Amino acid sequence: MEKKTSNKDKQALIIKEYVQWLKLEKSLSANTVEAYQQDLQKLLDFLRSEEKNFLDVTLNDLQAFSAGLHDIGIHPRSQARILSGVKSFFRFLVMADYLEADPAELLEGPKIGLHLPDVLTVEEIDRIIAAVDMDKPEGQRNRAIIETLYSCGLRVSELCGLRLSDLYFGEGFIRVEGKGSKQRLVPISSRAIREINYWLTDRCHGRIKPGNEDYVFLARWGNRISRIMVFHLVKELADRAGITKNISPHTFRHSFATHLLEGGANLRAIQAMLGHESITTTEIYTHIDRQMLREEIITHHPRNIRYAENH
Repeated sequence: MEKKTSNKDKQALIIKEYVQWLKLEKSLSANTVEAYQQDLQKLLDFLRSEEKNFLDVTLNDLQAFSAGLHDIGIHPRSQARILSGVKSFFRFLVMADYLEADPAELLEGPKIGLHLPDVLTVEEIDRIIAAVDMDKPEGQRNRAIIETLYSCGLRVSELCGLRLSDLYFGEGFIRVEGKGSKQRLVPISSRAIREINYWLTDRCHGRIKPGNEDYVFLARWGNRISRIMVFHLVKELADRAGITKNISPHTFRHSFATHLLEGGANLRAIQAMLGHESITTTEIYTHIDRQMLREEIITHHPRNIRYAENH
């Protein structure tokens, strides 16, 4: 009985070290670390039912765990995410000398087809902005939010955390704090600058709760705007604009990257502006670009320049 308790304590200590490694060495956000812990817990629950210690795990055990995820109907994309977290854990165990060999090295995830995110055209984005009710006190704020999402390709969390001290309009940049508290400078369009400046004039006359003075986008009651509010805003405006695509704040980020690529921007530059650590994350947009080029070639004759200029 004493040995069991000792093993349990040792496992708890190792998991605590792993969590610290994710936070400090990998610089992952609190939300991402929590997701990794939840995914690891699924494996630990499975191993407990099999009366196995994770330091004694074999590839066969992990394949049985993976098959179990499939059997209970977990979506392939979620399966892939869980197995990615499991692989991360075992890489850590090898790196920290708890294991000599990585049992997850040959573990294969489910086959997932390429998912192309919905992308808005410039005309659709203009329709969404035109759908903003400018008679409401928050009308100008909402216009500025959409324009900033599209102009800068921000994640919704980055938009909500944007501060007045992050705005360098004279230089044409904003400073963004992305995943893992990593900062980057992102160019901002003159149109987005104009919309934000109009909003800042309105903002001066509104309520501002103590501690929220430096946030750019505020809710009606004076604290910084939440991610949920931005999600609701985008859905509402898309409905008003008659757009049936699956729209979220992230759609503007996809559209930003796709339109840049269509305009000939370098993939590395897009990677830097999006704050992607790996260029493979950005490369999904090359598939969208190829599809777009094919459709353009087939449906539009090169002589149809007037059409192209008007769009």
